[in-house]
Amino acid sequence: MAATYHSIVHKLSGSASARYPASSRVVVPGVDVVRDGREEPFLPSRPTLSSVPAAWGGIVLENYSVPAVLISRHEHPEHFLHLVLRGSVEYQIRTNGRDLRFASRPGTLFLLPRGTVDEINWRGPTQRIAVAVHRRLLTNALDETADADDIELTEHWNLIDRHLSALLLEMTADLEDDSPAGRLYGESLANTLAVYLMNRYAVKRITPVGYKGGLPGYRLKRVLDFINEKLEQDISLSQLAAIAGMKSALLFAAIQAEHRSSSPPVCAAEENRTRQGATV
Repeated sequence: MAATYHSIVHKLSGSASARYPASSRVVVPGVDVVRDGREEPFLPSRPTLSSVPAAWGGIVLENYSVPAVLISRHEHPEHFLHLVLRGSVEYQIRTNGRDLRFASRPGTLFLLPRGTVDEINWRGPTQRIAVAVHRRLLTNALDETADADDIELTEHWNLIDRHLSALLLEMTADLEDDSPAGRLYGESLANTLAVYLMNRYAVKRITPVGYKGGLPGYRLKRVLDFINEKLEQDISLSQLAAIAGMKSALLFAAIQAEHRSSSPPVCAAEENRTRQGATV
């Protein structure tokens, strides 16, 4: 997995054009934890599905099917999400001097802020999605968080949230189908996830300012010029945001506004991409 990660990073960095501003995207190498001072995979078994080859910025998603397992004491270096897909089993958590006991069912979620230290004992087999969220995915999502070093999230060990589950399942479906819409779609879902986490689960709630209207003309031209030049490449949301000089969430809202208004330049660009068989 490490070799795949480094080859992906080299490809991404080598394809950047000097004419365009560099994006601040971070590619996370895997869902890792820290044990005894060493960074290693969260689970000993290999994931059945991983977003590492897709190289989404700021997030990595992995799917596991595992038997009953004791996950020894570890620290999460990134914000952590965990969704049970199958398995109604008991699990016991030891964290911060507390012993917690719960019973999982499909839809059970963990949401853990980075720095959380825990040990967890699963009493039966489960299939689960594990997600590591880099802090910069959160801080880069909105203008309101541009100057923040991190966003503190609340801790949850037995959470049911249909919106979070739906986003994680859609990201999983995109990977299962080999990302037919390209990296931009997966990163748009990740950005939506970041905004939702900050709006609902930040210790200090952050509500994004609503965006009205489409992209200003000069920003739209920069974005369209870049898209037309990179038709044969897999474009990321963070690249487009950097070119537009906007945060990812703001750009995403502006693009949606352009679609609603059926802006001729945007429609023309989409038609051009379709003709050339490009995936963006």
